[in-house]
Amino acid sequence: MNRLKVGVVGAGYWGPNLVRNFSICPQTEAFAVCDANPARLESIGRSYSGLVLVPSVDELLALPLDAVAIATPVSTHFPIAQRCLEAGLHVLVEKPLAASVTEAQALVELAARHERVLMVDHTYLFSNAVRLIEQIVAGGELGELYYVDSIRINLGLFQHDINVVWDLAPHDLSIVDHVLKRNPRSISAWGCGHADDNIEDMAYVNVDYDERLMASFHVNWLSPVKVRQMIFAGARKSLIFNELNPTEPIKVYDRGIEVGQSLDERRKLMVNYRSGDVWSPHIEPGEPLQAAVGHFAQCIREGMAPLSDGNLGLRVVRLMEAATRSLKAQGGRVVLSNGVNSNGVLDARANGSGELHPDRARRPSGSKRGLARVR
Repeated sequence: MNRLKVGVVGAGYWGPNLVRNFSICPQTEAFAVCDANPARLESIGRSYSGLVLVPSVDELLALPLDAVAIATPVSTHFPIAQRCLEAGLHVLVEKPLAASVTEAQALVELAARHERVLMVDHTYLFSNAVRLIEQIVAGGELGELYYVDSIRINLGLFQHDINVVWDLAPHDLSIVDHVLKRNPRSISAWGCGHADDNIEDMAYVNVDYDERLMASFHVNWLSPVKVRQMIFAGARKSLIFNELNPTEPIKVYDRGIEVGQSLDERRKLMVNYRSGDVWSPHIEPGEPLQAAVGHFAQCIREGMAPLSDGNLGLRVVRLMEAATRSLKAQGGRVVLSNGVNSNGVLDARANGSGELHPDRARRPSGSKRGLARVR
């Protein structure tokens, strides 16, 4: 079986990781790398002598490729992916899929029209830990879910074209989308910028799913310590995912509360506390990006829809665009439209990404915020 020839656009932070994984994947060949920076091309060429090195997308598209992986700034994802899809290539795009719902929707429709695979590199979905979390939740081990709490903070790499929500939140939003498989009703976000008033470097995002389930996300470039933790809390048990713990990344706690069964008991707030065992399941080792690259190749060969397809990427962009609107409106809650279009894609067409609660004033990013009223 011939290996799929893959070109990588972007040889900066993430591009070399893609080149390495496409090189060692049995189904693919890292054939070419495109970057406008000669020093980056020279550096990666020293590590991979067989690569074709080109400075422009035009020259890349002239090569005999089967697929392209895009690892460039978010603002460039749409035009590059659009050209590659129109050229008949399968496309893997670094997260997030695009810089707006409009662009993401256009890429999903373009891939469908050309019958090409469009996959977003939401790498965490291919980690063995997240796969196990999905199985535990789907199997009902935790019972009815009450909340998800996520913290992704560190003294981070400041971005110039996107804020901290667009940089860090896609990881956890994609995990929650994959695990919960539910449509959110609304979203609210608070944040501020310290290095640049117009670019939030810390934010708190709250997503409402229904009356008894919400998810909260704390993202931050300013933290002196690195924390990567998610809590999935249920009526029966709770699960904590700590990716910085290499030996026990998942722990399941048989700990929680038990409320009275009758209406009278509930009215009297009769609550009993339960404290049971802690279970730490074994997680098979494996590199998520290698699994993602192999999955991308399999989807191309077998005509499958990827686990992290364009539709999932669109849903994540939809949430982030709505969160950005909330940030500019002092944390005003954005009501999400859960309409489903002909492709089965959840979209939000009212006012772009959802309906902003009308009694909340807008504010320029970085300006002094007042007290936002809550619904």
